[in-house]
Amino acid sequence: PEMWYTVREFIAGGGDMPFRAHLHTVNRHRRMVRHYCFRLGLVWQGLTHELSKYSPTEFWRSAKYYQGYRSPNDQERLVNGVSLSWLHHKGRNRHHFEYWIDVSLNKEEGLVGNKMPVRYVAEMLCDRIAACEVYRGKNYTSGAPMEYYEFTKKYITIHPETRALLEKLLTILKDEGE
Repeated sequence: PEMWYTVREFIAGGGDMPFRAHLHTVNRHRRMVRHYCFRLGLVWQGLTHELSKYSPTEFWRSAKYYQGYRSPNDQERLVNGVSLSWLHHKGRNRHHFEYWIDVSLNKEEGLVGNKMPVRYVAEMLCDRIAACEVYRGKNYTSGAPMEYYEFTKKYITIHPETRALLEKLLTILKDEGE
């Protein structure tokens, strides 16, 4: 199977350091999201957040494309034109707005974002905070998640009510902190 080829290729390429570094990054990210989810009372979501990152499909590819300062999915996309890790991930984690994209009942509209339940929007906020903290390190500020959102918002397909709630939460975070 393709996954085993990737593992062999990874090991043959001397992949011990990216393996450990990626594992550390995933564990640190999950620990931070868990902390924020627990503070919001989202205990089960905090405990189960992004467990798919440990699946062979996601983990080995992400370790292979690990860089430490941004998502390995970006590098996999750059090299292959698509990130199979991301396609797997977004289809299993409801806190990603991409999970909620589907063909509209009105076929002329094409793909649309469906409204996300509030608990997943809250988990998405926790995820964004933790991701910014992990990748920005000492340069993290409470405005970083809003900055990243502003950078990407014109490209994303998201339900208008979900967008409004996310923007409201990011604004509160930026203005008032945690």
